[in-house]
Amino acid sequence: MGISVSITDFGAKCDGTVQTDKIQSAIDYCYLQGGGEVMVPEGIFVTGGLRIRSDVTLHLMEGACIKGTRNPLDYFGYLKDELQPLDPNEVFSGRWKRASERTREDFGFITKSGSRWNNALIRAIHAQNVAIIGEKNSCIDGSNCYDSSGEEYYRGPHAISMHFCENIILKGYTVKDSSNWAHNINSGKNILMDKVKVKAGHDGAHFTLCDNIKVSDCEFYTGDDCIAGFSNLNVYVSGCMLNSACSALRFGGTNVLIEKCRMYGPCKYLFRGSLTLEEKIEGSDPVLAGHRNNMLSAFTYYADFSVPIAHDPQNITIKDCKIENADRFLHYNFSGNEPWQKGSPLLNIRFENIKASGISMPLTAYGDKDTKVSVEFKNVDFSFREGYEETSFMHLCFYKKVIINNVTITNAKSNPLIKTWSDGDIEIENLKCDVPEESLIKRATEDFKCLAI
Repeated sequence: MGISVSITDFGAKCDGTVQTDKIQSAIDYCYLQGGGEVMVPEGIFVTGGLRIRSDVTLHLMEGACIKGTRNPLDYFGYLKDELQPLDPNEVFSGRWKRASERTREDFGFITKSGSRWNNALIRAIHAQNVAIIGEKNSCIDGSNCYDSSGEEYYRGPHAISMHFCENIILKGYTVKDSSNWAHNINSGKNILMDKVKVKAGHDGAHFTLCDNIKVSDCEFYTGDDCIAGFSNLNVYVSGCMLNSACSALRFGGTNVLIEKCRMYGPCKYLFRGSLTLEEKIEGSDPVLAGHRNNMLSAFTYYADFSVPIAHDPQNITIKDCKIENADRFLHYNFSGNEPWQKGSPLLNIRFENIKASGISMPLTAYGDKDTKVSVEFKNVDFSFREGYEETSFMHLCFYKKVIINNVTITNAKSNPLIKTWSDGDIEIENLKCDVPEESLIKRATEDFKCLAI
């Protein structure tokens, strides 16, 4: 079990001053004793970047809050870590660049653990058996730290960032106002996230190059994507609340099952990219009025080209879920005009036992001309948002097979219901809709156009 220490044993106080060194001392002591538990008692403890280590559990007691400073320079402590010095090859001094400006070398800001972009309130690097456990009303507060050198020239550190870690447990706490992603987990294995809540900020949980992920009974109310990531293997998401101002799921992987989730919009919180520069610098959350908070998509495919994708993305299943007021049901667009969908194409995706209402745009399945996608819908109840009845249900291109089995579509008056830009097999059995059979499918003559997300 290891030892148990409190951060107050090392002088940490709730007096509004920065407590980074004192909290880090408690973590380091616990690690040097062979591991154990570092207790954070009730109260607000202000800190810069912390690094948890192998066999250490950071335990937030009832009412405990770790609150990040609003100075982005307070998150570079790992670069001077004498206990576990960072490999110089892992240090990246380059800055974030827009997708249109990047080369392969520029992606070090993502792949290198020692980059400004990967800074976080809580970090773990090359660690095993690490955990962050929270009791009732415990909180990790990112303070919306503004960083003019960060992503999109305003985002600060993530709340939690883990690189090359195994056996990770994240449970019971709330992350609020994360300056970038609430959870940035890269090249991890055996990850359990349970009963975690995320409020505002950016992505709720973002996984890259991770194996064996389980996310259960979590609540994400996020200004950006709820659950995101790509090049992941063996993923299970269950019983989650996904309320997003972008996509409930912006995801790519192999062997992915999402079930028993509610995905709905509009989001309780705004998309922070819609703020003015002054609002971003100030860091507070203004009222929703005048800012974007609509939910763009229930599922957007994600396959970046920043890292190699080891497994062919396939076997993605979304079942027993409820979707409400998403602009789009499915957004897969491998046409080349979206930077986040230029890696490996998707082989197949399946939707089963889905009730989707309030949709305003066609679902899009645009595959690769050499790797055509297959899409299946089974037991789906789908309805369009009022005022969007003339919208097609589906836009297809470079598809191998589409199966529509026991699907009901209401508020659909479009002609055609399904528009295609290429040949492929479409199997329809027990489709209920108001569109006459002769108007179901039509080959498009105009150029394909898809609104990027």
